[in-house]
Amino acid sequence: MPYSRTYLNKVHSQLSAIFNHAVRYYNLRENPAKKAGGFGPDQQKEMDFWTKEEYQKFADEMMDKPVSFYAFEMLYWCGIREGELLALSPDDFDFEKGAVSITKSYQRLNGTDVITDPKTPKSVRVVGMPSFLVDEMRDYIDSLYGIKPDGRIFEVTKYYLHHEMDRGSKAAGVKRIRIHDLRHSHVSLLINMGVSAQAIADRVGHESIDITYRYSHLFPSKQTEMVKLLEELRKEEDGDVTEGEG
Repeated sequence: MPYSRTYLNKVHSQLSAIFNHAVRYYNLRENPAKKAGGFGPDQQKEMDFWTKEEYQKFADEMMDKPVSFYAFEMLYWCGIREGELLALSPDDFDFEKGAVSITKSYQRLNGTDVITDPKTPKSVRVVGMPSFLVDEMRDYIDSLYGIKPDGRIFEVTKYYLHHEMDRGSKAAGVKRIRIHDLRHSHVSLLINMGVSAQAIADRVGHESIDITYRYSHLFPSKQTEMVKLLEELRKEEDGDVTEGEG
């Protein structure tokens, strides 16, 4: 199975660092990895999206399993990562302020549940929740008998979520997307609502330049709208000049 260009570039970078060390301290004449060059620009993973209507059809099919329904509600309406979702505990929620704190991530290593720091320092953030989601999550957590403040509210695996994506998308008659594409769907929803790249970046734990770069194909319509506004502004100014001349 061929390796991705991104993976090969990571291997090349690590190998180059080793050779650089040898050049500096062990008299290696030159860095052969640097001389050979890399594998070209990293390939961006193809993104897919659900519209709000597509997600709603899917969510309706998830209502038979509360743990699945509420998990996907958090993923779609908050744009959090899968690992961030699975690490959530009751004490992460502030229902009075309508917010959830993202401070940790979950993964399963060698059959053991492990809670780690989030993906990047930027990933530590507070995400506001719409009022309907606040009500949903309060009801869900209240239904978890004996749950501890720091206990996981979604005690399922990534495999479970992927299986539920298969089941729900098939039942709803919508295209199958990846779990991570729910995050892309959230970002695209915010872009279409006119939210700025900086505000979106703060919400999902990215740098604003990453949002602009990764989702540039979604911004052209916004550029067109801005051009129209600038044209209208110029027309107004020209009209004022004409009136002044008269």
